[in-house]
Amino acid sequence: MTVKKVLRNGVPVKIWTEEVDQSALDQLSDLSKLPFIHKHVAVMPDVHAGIGSTIGSVIPTKGAIIPAAVGVDIGCGMMAVKTSLKASMLPDNLYELRSEIEKRIPHGRTNNGGSGDRGAWGNPIECVSHYWNTFLADGYEEIIAKYPKAKGYNTINHLGTLGTGNHFIEICIDELDYVWAMLHSGSRGIGNRIGSYFIEKAKEEMERYSLLDNLPNRDLAYLVEHTKIYDDYINAVSWAQRFAELNRRIMMDIVLQCMSRFFPSFTTTDKAINCHHNYVARENHFGANVLVTRKGAIRARKGDLGIIPGSMGAKSYIVEGLGNEESFHSCSHGAGRRLGRNEAKRIYTVADLEEQTKGIECPKDEARIDEIPAAYKNIDQVMENQWDLVKIKHTLKQVLNVKG
Repeated sequence: MTVKKVLRNGVPVKIWTEEVDQSALDQLSDLSKLPFIHKHVAVMPDVHAGIGSTIGSVIPTKGAIIPAAVGVDIGCGMMAVKTSLKASMLPDNLYELRSEIEKRIPHGRTNNGGSGDRGAWGNPIECVSHYWNTFLADGYEEIIAKYPKAKGYNTINHLGTLGTGNHFIEICIDELDYVWAMLHSGSRGIGNRIGSYFIEKAKEEMERYSLLDNLPNRDLAYLVEHTKIYDDYINAVSWAQRFAELNRRIMMDIVLQCMSRFFPSFTTTDKAINCHHNYVARENHFGANVLVTRKGAIRARKGDLGIIPGSMGAKSYIVEGLGNEESFHSCSHGAGRRLGRNEAKRIYTVADLEEQTKGIECPKDEARIDEIPAAYKNIDQVMENQWDLVKIKHTLKQVLNVKG
C-alpha cells in the first residue's frame, strides 16, 4: 500500500502516491484544517491541484459542505458499454464512423457558448425533449423559482452533448478483442451555472457571519447543515447529477446508433457502467453518516464497477472496487494531469500530438494539443499505486477518439 500521512495542524491526509506537487499539498493542507472533516482526507494517485480544491480528493464532512470542492462540473463522469463486435470486424479506417459521431452529437464550443454554439442543440432531438420533460424539467423549475440567478443560458439544449476540454467519446478494444463504446461528460453549462452560483452564495454566507477571512482559503467557504441554503444546494447538486447521468445515457444511445449504421448486426453485452467522478453522496463511514465529496474520484465499494480512463493515447481500465475503508471506498478517476493546459501548448506541437496518437482515429490539430498524452501521468503507475483500492477487470485501448 502506497499511503502516506501528511499532518499539518489538521486531520490526517492519506495519499495513494508519492507524486504530489506542492500546490496540491498546499490545497490539501488548507482543506485538512476545516473543523467538519470526518476522520481524514483521502487522496487518489491521480492527484493534482484544482480550482477551489484538489483534483483526486475524497472529502467526508459532517454538518457542512464545500460547494467549491464539488466544483462546477457537477456529476462529471464516465459511461462504458461492451459490444459483441470483435476488433477484426472493424475497418482499417474509422474516419467515417468518427465523422458520423461528430455529426450526430454536438461537441466543442463556438460563439462563446451563445446562439449558434456548435456544442449545443439548435433544436433538441426527440429523445432529448423526452428525457428533459420526463425527468428534469419540474426539478429545474423548482430550483430556479427559488434562485433565479442560478438559471443557465443553456439548459435542455445541452442535454445529450459532449462539451469541451477532456470530455471525449471513444471506441476501444479490450484484452479479448471485444469492442467497447466509452464516453466522458457531465452536467454541462447548466451544472456549471448552478455550481458557480452556490460557490458565491457560500462565500456570502461566510461573509455574513464574519467567517470568510478566518478560512485558510476563501475557496473553502462552506454551507452549514440545517439551513435552507444548505438543503437547497444539496437538492440542486442532486438534480445536476441526475442531468449528468442522463446526458451520458443519451449520448451513448446515439453512439451505438452510429455504430449500428456500419455494423447492423452487433449487440451490447454486460450491463452498462455509468459512474460519476465529481459528485456528492450520503454514505456511512467509520460509524458515522457523512456527506462524501469526490472531486475527481469514483466510488469503489466492494463489487462496484468503475471506469478509469488514461489519456487519449494510453490505456483505460474497467475496474471492480475492493471496498477499502481508508479511501472511503474510492479510487482514482483517471490518469490525472501532469502539465497544465497552457504549459502543454507551450511545450508540444501538432507533430508531437500526431506521434503520440499514432494509430488512433482522432482530431490531430492545434486545438487539441492541451490534451496530448504527455500532459497526463502514466496510467500504469496510477493503477499500480491503487492495487489495494480496485482490481482490473478489463484493459481497453482506444482506436477512435472524439474530443470537444
